[in-house]
Amino acid sequence: MAEQRRFIRRKKYCKFCAQKIEKIDYKNVELLKPFISERGRIIPRRISGVCSKHQRQLAKAVKRARHLALLPFVKVD
Repeated sequence: MAEQRRFIRRKKYCKFCAQKIEKIDYKNVELLKPFISERGRIIPRRISGVCSKHQRQLAKAVKRARHLALLPFVKVD
């Protein structure tokens, strides 16, 4: 018989809650970059594991950083 592999899913945790970050700053580009895909889109919270409160702050911070040209709207290949 073939062995069955079981995938054990780890519980995702909010990076910002773990580091006790209350407010996400749009000027901190290095903090925002991991939450943007290679195409320049904001990664959804079901993938990133961020809580809903911080996901809303993250989306707003990314949009503000894009508007001020700190982050690109679209990454061109």
